Amino acid sequence: MSRAVLLPHAPSSVSTARRRLCSDLRDAGLQSARVNDAALVLSELLSNALRHASPLPDPFPPDCIEAAWSVGTDDGDGWLEIAVTDGGAATLPRIARPSASALGGRGLDIVAHIAAKWGTEVDGGVTTVWAVLEVAVEEATDGPVVDEPETARA
Repeated sequence: MSRAVLLPHAPSSVSTARRRLCSDLRDAGLQSARVNDAALVLSELLSNALRHASPLPDPFPPDCIEAAWSVGTDDGDGWLEIAVTDGGAATLPRIARPSASALGGRGLDIVAHIAAKWGTEVDGGVTTVWAVLEVAVEEATDGPVVDEPETARA
């Protein structure tokens, strides 16, 4: 099961993408706790992209970012990959060390604690931040296959 969604470079895209992700993962049979973890990871990655990065460059539609997720198995282990692609920023995403009273700066630390691994890839003017969560093998093999990218406009 996989999906890629183009979203407006706007705060409302976080809830739009989160709803689609949760629906897909529930349809694929993932447990509620893992669906909630995935929704949190996607929310953090999208929020960071919207706050710190530019929209995707040409040839993508104007003022868009992309969220993608896929569920599968590899050598008997189940996984869920979540990725957000944007037009990049002046610096690469990194885990911050905010003060105890800071109102933000904890998103990637949360992602790092939930995900088995996470990282950043840069290809020209496009940056992708991804995270991989472990899921039960039976979760990763059930459910519909969705392989056509969709465009969501809020």
